[in-house]
Amino acid sequence: MRTQGGHQGYLADPEKTKAANAEAPKVENLLGRVAELFENHKLTLVFTVILVLTGAGLSVIPPLLIEQTFNQGLFPETGFPNMPVLIQLVSLMIFIFFVAAAIGVWQTYLTAKVGNQVMGELREKLFSHLQSMELAFFTKTKTGTIQSRIQNDVGGVANVLSNTVSNVLGNTVTVVAALIAMLLLSWELTLVATVMMPLMVIAQRRVGQVRAKIAGETQESLSEMTAITQESLGVSGILLAKSFGRQSIEVDRYKKENLNQIKLQVRQTMSGQWFFAMVQVFFSAIPAIIYLVSGWLITGGTDVSVGTIVAFTTVQARLLFPLMGLMRVVLDIQTSQALFARIFDYIDLVPEINDPEKPKKPAKKDLGSIELRDVNFNYPGSDAATLKNINIKVEKGQYAALVGPSGSGKTTISYLIPRLYEVTQGEVLFAGVNVRDQKQSELIEHIGIVNQETYLFHATVRENLAYAKPGASDEEIIEAAKQANIHDTIASFPEGYETTVGERGYRLSGGEKQRIAIARVLLKNPEVLILDEATSSMDTQGERIVQKTLDDVSRGRTTVAIAHRLSTVINADVIFVINNGEVVEQGTHQELLKSNGLYSELVNQQFSTADSGL
Repeated sequence: MRTQGGHQGYLADPEKTKAANAEAPKVENLLGRVAELFENHKLTLVFTVILVLTGAGLSVIPPLLIEQTFNQGLFPETGFPNMPVLIQLVSLMIFIFFVAAAIGVWQTYLTAKVGNQVMGELREKLFSHLQSMELAFFTKTKTGTIQSRIQNDVGGVANVLSNTVSNVLGNTVTVVAALIAMLLLSWELTLVATVMMPLMVIAQRRVGQVRAKIAGETQESLSEMTAITQESLGVSGILLAKSFGRQSIEVDRYKKENLNQIKLQVRQTMSGQWFFAMVQVFFSAIPAIIYLVSGWLITGGTDVSVGTIVAFTTVQARLLFPLMGLMRVVLDIQTSQALFARIFDYIDLVPEINDPEKPKKPAKKDLGSIELRDVNFNYPGSDAATLKNINIKVEKGQYAALVGPSGSGKTTISYLIPRLYEVTQGEVLFAGVNVRDQKQSELIEHIGIVNQETYLFHATVRENLAYAKPGASDEEIIEAAKQANIHDTIASFPEGYETTVGERGYRLSGGEKQRIAIARVLLKNPEVLILDEATSSMDTQGERIVQKTLDDVSRGRTTVAIAHRLSTVINADVIFVINNGEVVEQGTHQELLKSNGLYSELVNQQFSTADSGL
């Protein structure tokens, strides 16, 4: 089937696509690349590590003091509490609690700051990279899917980026310190308390693999929901649904994916719950087992004091939360690998159109000349040639027209001039220099494009116009609007140039939108104008007014106009007739009429209509 832009393409099976995308992409050295994200925050991380280690170290001191509190303060050998010692030990414990709490707040601030900065940098990097991708990428990828990668996937790893360093370090140090403290108190009881840990590690790894798979499916479902929302709740989507009375179909489509999302979220939440429940049961039962083993040790003649038992169970109880936290963090890391893989998969996309290492600048005197030499072009992923052996030359200042049946390749030619697509064979010259040898940002500065489908931002008229020239003065904006014959219309709006045009300009008529688009290009004041059906949405009177304006502003600058209404190109300096991707005729209006070819046939067809103007 034929897709937008006139190129060949085929719609993919959505179920196959979804299944393929649910599998996390394979990214080499994933953890190493995640670590690189923190490269610019080394000093803060080092300081955070110091705070984490200090806080973790302090957390195991109170349990050791408890042993002294019992043995030296409450139950000394004299039989009576030693109040001075007791006051000292209790005061020291309270002081440590305050210091640890302050360190915890400071550490939380630093980790939150670094994590969110890294997440913001990652989102910005992804957005910036996508801006550099060629047009073909966006014609074959849903906008909602792209939005989901930036918002949902990056947002999904926020917790890992913010808390991983502090949680892993803090919990690891706490666990190690607690184990050391337990060994110092009693190696026999420590052996009893840790006998099940190896099995927990194995089980945790398996749970992590399951959760990572579910996470990939969940994010793909979120992508689909974002795409449905973007398509169905945009002005165009709502208008289409209401025009055909298909709102219920859109609701059902969203409902189906929403139910899938609910199911996946429940699966993700419940995955590992039995594992953590068993861990909690095991650790909760440890104190009772410790009491039993202590009784057995004392009966066997081993010297185990009350203070040792109390201190040991206190340390062991403190071991539960950091160990559970450590396991959860490791699970989060395993789960987030699927999200990081999806993010890096987009970052690793290589744009097909890149600037040359040593770009060439065309001579100023040649700006405006355009030439396509022996150009062949296939749209990416298609074997069918859209353009074949195209040779077109437009001199500086000429008004050139591209005409022909729909789907013949006219718009495709207009894409090749500013290098929105790369030619398959041949070359495109701008001002005598191959566009491949020019920096694209500089190339596009010399070209103004008015597309058939006008796009306006949900912003004011002024902001939409100033997009072409940030910082333009009111006088410049008004002058451009006057040239496009839209100033009086804008001035008649209650809020004038501060009128919000609505999403995609839907508060305006088609003709008003196109005239604003023309004014926007005129404000840019480029050497070359590319007009793709620039007056297609206007009535006959509006078309004539704007066409006269375009005739005026095109004088002295190169203009390439694509038109179905041949009345708009009668005065063109040269007309290229395109059919099936080839130039079949070229010449002036009168020359082509005399040749009795395809152009003459098209003119005769339009001449019979009331609004042809011929």
